Amino acid sequence: MRVLLTGWASFRRGEATAGDVLSLRAVSDVLAEAGVDHVTAWSPGFRPEGPHLEDAHPDAFSHVVFACGPLHGAQLNELHERYAHCRRVAVGVSVPDPHDPAATGFDAVLARDDGDASTADLSLAAWLEAPPAVGVLLAPDQPEYGADRRHQDVHETLTGWLRDLDCGRVELDTRLATDDWRHCSTPDQFVSVAARLDVLVSTRLHGLVLGLKAGVPVLAVDPVAHGGKVTAQAAALGWPAILPAAAGRAELDEWFEWCCSAEGRARAAGEHPYPGPLAELVGELKGLP
Repeated sequence: MRVLLTGWASFRRGEATAGDVLSLRAVSDVLAEAGVDHVTAWSPGFRPEGPHLEDAHPDAFSHVVFACGPLHGAQLNELHERYAHCRRVAVGVSVPDPHDPAATGFDAVLARDDGDASTADLSLAAWLEAPPAVGVLLAPDQPEYGADRRHQDVHETLTGWLRDLDCGRVELDTRLATDDWRHCSTPDQFVSVAARLDVLVSTRLHGLVLGLKAGVPVLAVDPVAHGGKVTAQAAALGWPAILPAAAGRAELDEWFEWCCSAEGRARAAGEHPYPGPLAELVGELKGLP
């Protein structure tokens, strides 16, 4: 017996959702525990390194297992045709139309949606790791800095680095709105979201300030050559995790590790007294020396 494990995350024109991939992980673990030789096929758009369906020759397998998602569409029909001689089993799936060839092409269907006999989704059975949750807050172009702007280069470096980082990424925006559910409508709401992160990566001054206000370590990168307001604010707050526009991946890795450390978390969670000019403002308004 040799099993080809597939799902919607296996198709070139499919998609990989968190639930689908966890379901494949759960089935793979069960097969491994049972001593069943198997290979999981992945979409080349999701995992270019493979293995892919194109590499999985039909003669190399006795069974095909399809996990999670709806039994519907041309790609499933193509799977039946390609692996016609294999015994094909669907598990943890939805069956919108029991007469659809995509469903009837399986020798056995262990559906998750079956009225009173419905079963829990496969993703619930999968093990999970716990990578850090990282907020990402990128500054706009900021034309006021003229020729010193390095925003495009800095953001290309940051987003490429973040793409390869093992973390849960949450794109944030400090812009408030009362007519768009995707934005917070009060600063209190924004700080509440930030407080639930493990690390905040920011090229914005208020990303640095509000992240620390929420007690979260901030990896700040100044997108302005020679240092702009982000660098100045980090100095005012005595925050060490500030990098220049020219910083590369090695420096990002080093300071991200520090932000995730006990020292970084304790430093962010500590008191951040306000060192600004409010008292001087009152004096100015009252004409006091």
